[in-house]
Amino acid sequence: DMHGHLLKDTLEECGINTSGLILDPDYFTTLAFVALENGERSFSFARKPGADTMLHREEVPDELLKQTRIFHCGSLSLTDEPSRSATLYAVEQAKKNGVLISYDPNYRALLWKSPQAAMEQMRSIIPSVDIMKISDEETTLLTGAENPEEAAGRLIAQGVSCAVVTLGKDGALMRTKDFVVRAKGADRKVTDTTGAGDSFWGGILSRFCFTGIHPDDLTKDQGLEFLKFANAVAGLCVEKRGAIPAMPDLEEVLAEL
Repeated sequence: DMHGHLLKDTLEECGINTSGLILDPDYFTTLAFVALENGERSFSFARKPGADTMLHREEVPDELLKQTRIFHCGSLSLTDEPSRSATLYAVEQAKKNGVLISYDPNYRALLWKSPQAAMEQMRSIIPSVDIMKISDEETTLLTGAENPEEAAGRLIAQGVSCAVVTLGKDGALMRTKDFVVRAKGADRKVTDTTGAGDSFWGGILSRFCFTGIHPDDLTKDQGLEFLKFANAVAGLCVEKRGAIPAMPDLEEVLAEL
């Protein structure tokens, strides 16, 4: 649809490969409406159904999964079929190819039939995940533990190699089987928190890509370095309005550090 073509053009202008993007004239792109109050946001959605839930297992590009270093997914594609089966299949195939599996559940209550359904489906792929991010508002839903450090520990116990919990203005913590480390970001003038979590996790994933370090081999010092980098990315993001326009480039982040 129109939104799909606009997305494709925008990605290509940014130099992002769109060979795995499928355009379907029968479904429109799910829309998220963001309401801002003092920099904090609330969401409403138009999805009836949206193209993001209509990806079929047969449409998953197997060859692309063999060529990637990190396969990242959220949980919104787990809300409905056929995208749920497509997501689970993609994770399974990527795992077979030795690809690092990244997961950001990103709970949006309005898109689930019930909190119980969300809990069941969002937890379902944790045993297949290598690196995972949750927010301090998602700890109980995803792990049953409210305390961030304990919640991260429960993820590690399920097979996650590196678990990160974002803590809002207090930064974030990272836990592996070997260490727990926290990093607080700089004080910011918050304009819009939209995209903060995504930009933070993009910063973490970029560090894994750039260094080539496997999460099982991460040291405490490296974990702290990753968190400081990601905090800088998110900090720059929240100072600007919007999501995509607010994403900083590498030079901005390095200058911040």
